[in-house]
Amino acid sequence: MSFLSDTIARIQPSPTIAVTTLAGELKAAGRDVIGLGAGEPDFDTPQNIKDAGVRAIAEGKTKYTAPDGIIELKQAICAKLKRDNGLDYVPSQVSVSGGGKQVLFNALVATLNEGDEVVIPAPYWVSYPDMVLLAGGTPVVAEASVQTNYKLTADQLEAAITDKTKWLIFNSPSNPTGAGYSWEELKALTDVLMRHPHVWVMTDDMYEHLAYDDFEFCTPAQVEPRLYDRTLTVNGVSKAYAMTGWRIGYAAGPEHLIKGMRKVQSQSTSNPCTISQWAAVEALNGTQDFIAENNVIFKRRRDLVVEMLNGAEGVSCPVPEGAFYVYPSVAGCIGKTSPAGVLIENDEVFATALLEETGVAVVFGAAFGLSPNFRVSYATSDENLKEACSRIQKFCAALT
Repeated sequence: MSFLSDTIARIQPSPTIAVTTLAGELKAAGRDVIGLGAGEPDFDTPQNIKDAGVRAIAEGKTKYTAPDGIIELKQAICAKLKRDNGLDYVPSQVSVSGGGKQVLFNALVATLNEGDEVVIPAPYWVSYPDMVLLAGGTPVVAEASVQTNYKLTADQLEAAITDKTKWLIFNSPSNPTGAGYSWEELKALTDVLMRHPHVWVMTDDMYEHLAYDDFEFCTPAQVEPRLYDRTLTVNGVSKAYAMTGWRIGYAAGPEHLIKGMRKVQSQSTSNPCTISQWAAVEALNGTQDFIAENNVIFKRRRDLVVEMLNGAEGVSCPVPEGAFYVYPSVAGCIGKTSPAGVLIENDEVFATALLEETGVAVVFGAAFGLSPNFRVSYATSDENLKEACSRIQKFCAALT
């Protein structure tokens, strides 16, 4: 009999973290590796935000806080949700955690019972299904397709909902595809949810501010106000504010749900880092000008990567609306053999051979629930992206 629980046996380590770790280990061993696996901006945290963290230390703001955040940060979150999304919340409806992942986990633990189902559109962020399993629920994967630019349709959502469905987890712009739902596309989904009043929506808006061209972000409770009482709007400061290591995520929703999440957090980690909370207050209340400046760089990188990957034999890469990922298909490479003699049976083999033979680290599509694909994070320098995509082109051209 295993000492470890049956629950832990149901889940797997995060593949994205595994790829990033392996790339780091290979680099440390002297290999020429370009890592395109990490979902982390290469920009530094803006100076005003860093200064706020330093100021908190100097002023002695280093003690425990309330389990789910200081009132000043909750007020800043309420102001942000009103300013950017037209949503009205009060601090008692807000929870702050050590990153967006903990927010999602708290909500699932606080609400799921055995047999409860959670609809997860695929491709999905790798942690969604495992967090549902850890919380005792059953993930129900609803596959989108490249024909809809990896966005779930109303008919697909309708087909996935049963009388056991408790949540829909919704992410736009998406990790891993970068696909963003327009107002009309999201309205079609919220219309389905209005026909199923027992289904709540957990909306992961982490990439809200990373939007390009004429794409305009919107969130479910904004599109359909009647969903307000069964929506948990999740966001954080990690991506747009280049604050990944500061570990601050937050959510706003019905007060009884927030109380349940607070109870979970009070018995696990308690409060998120106090210093990071004060830095997040400055992030949300301070200047936002750098976001548009960074987006110009991200858009240039997106266009570079999409063009070069579409120039790789057997690869097809849609143009995403946001985030800093692309999700190309490698359907044209499956069944071929690499220069080192590896038969490319699936996207995991493709990614492994690509790393071993060219030193380019990507995350295989099966980790995100839809194959044959791989994810590229273009949150790195133009030079790295050009070299990495050139290696991918050469690798694909050499497949026989």
